Amino acid sequence: MEISITPIVTEKATKLTEKGNRYTFRVSPEADKGQIKALVEKLYDVKVTEVNTAIVRGKNRQRWTKTGLRRGKTARWKKAIISVAEGQTIDFYSNI
Repeated sequence: MEISITPIVTEKATKLTEKGNRYTFRVSPEADKGQIKALVEKLYDVKVTEVNTAIVRGKNRQRWTKTGLRRGKTARWKKAIISVAEGQTIDFYSNI
């Protein structure tokens, strides 16, 4: 099974990083905590101390078209908040 992992860089995620050395990622919904921990340790060469996950529900969306109101829903997704060992950091901007 292929697991995708993408960093989330928002104001809230940045505050978590500055205060508690925690990093936020968007991960595949079928990934479990052990797989997420192993992948982050492999990709970023850090020691992961804790993994918290949450399923983010899809949002209802609607728009007007020629034929009337179209309603739909965005897909749900999984968020992982990773704590790394003291003194270690992850640099999201090194590949830019």
